Amino acid sequence: MIKGQKVVCINDTFPALIRAIYKQLPVKGTTYTIREVFLGREKVVKAGDSATVGLLLEELVNPPDPFHQGKQELGFSSERFAPLEEKTDEVAEGAEAGELVGVGADEKPHQGYWQN
Repeated sequence: MIKGQKVVCINDTFPALIRAIYKQLPVKGTTYTIREVFLGREKVVKAGDSATVGLLLEELVNPPDPFHQGKQELGFSSERFAPLEEKTDEVAEGAEAGELVGVGADEKPHQGYWQN
């Protein structure tokens, strides 16, 4: 995941403590833009030593992490998000032109009793 990338939330289940210390939380199925990618900790509460990839999102702003020495903004584990599948220009143009895409797109119609 990279800065500026669109992602969709796939997990919006948070424990009560997280809901209490965060001002804004992501909602499952909602699209967000990555504002920053950082190395975070597994456990915010215990200031654990396991690392994880954290994200800050353009659409959500939260208070500083009370356990971070530099008072970095509270972020979210990247595992709560999936990259948004965006159409490339080539795919979008093909769809606009009405091209048939999928299984059997290149096949000729079957000769059967239902055709005249």
